[in-house]
Amino acid sequence: MIDRSTVEKIAALARLRLDDEEAERMTEQLGRVLDYIDQLSRLDTDGVEPLAHPLDLVNAFDGDDPAPSLPREDILANAPSHDGECFRVPPVL
Repeated sequence: MIDRSTVEKIAALARLRLDDEEAERMTEQLGRVLDYIDQLSRLDTDGVEPLAHPLDLVNAFDGDDPAPSLPREDILANAPSHDGECFRVPPVL
């Protein structure tokens, strides 16, 4: 269980200002989260293999097949600034 002083300490470390109502709400919500974590920690997971993903996906990426590009003029038509060949952007230093 978490108490209000712990929530206030966490808020101070995170540089958050909580009023009384927010501190009470956070105390209740964090308490529920910790209760749920406690329930999960009591589960018997012996013999259960860890998962990287809940679905049996092997490769979720789309194929990298060559395809024709859009015409340069069409792409540059939407740019706020261009030189006829490339986008112009402000320098970043």
